[in-house]
Amino acid sequence: MTREGDVVLVYMDGNPAFFARVEAIDADVKPGWYQVKMLVLQIPLMVITWILRDAYINGDEFTMGGRPVRVVKVVAPEDRPEEAVGSGEEKRSEPGERLPQTVAGKETTKVVSLADRRKKDQPS
Repeated sequence: MTREGDVVLVYMDGNPAFFARVEAIDADVKPGWYQVKMLVLQIPLMVITWILRDAYINGDEFTMGGRPVRVVKVVAPEDRPEEAVGSGEEKRSEPGERLPQTVAGKETTKVVSLADRRKKDQPS
């Protein structure tokens, strides 16, 4: 069920059109309908209010100006545990740590000091 604060992906004509964050869902004067205020996540930011039924808020297709539209709640994928990543795991580096790059099993990393290079480039 889509609620305030959820991120949704809006499909128009069967294609993803834009992401939006649901800002408010308020009852409309018509029974069974709701005013759904959404912040469209694109540049420039835009706030829109659509009047929708509960089923439309939760993913059922409807038409707007003859175009099929669908609002789908975005669910973030779960983080995978480290041991389940794969059998051929590569070592993860800590921030700031450099791992040697290899090509055909040979290390190819070369560290160049920019300070030493500047000294060489400047005339004596």
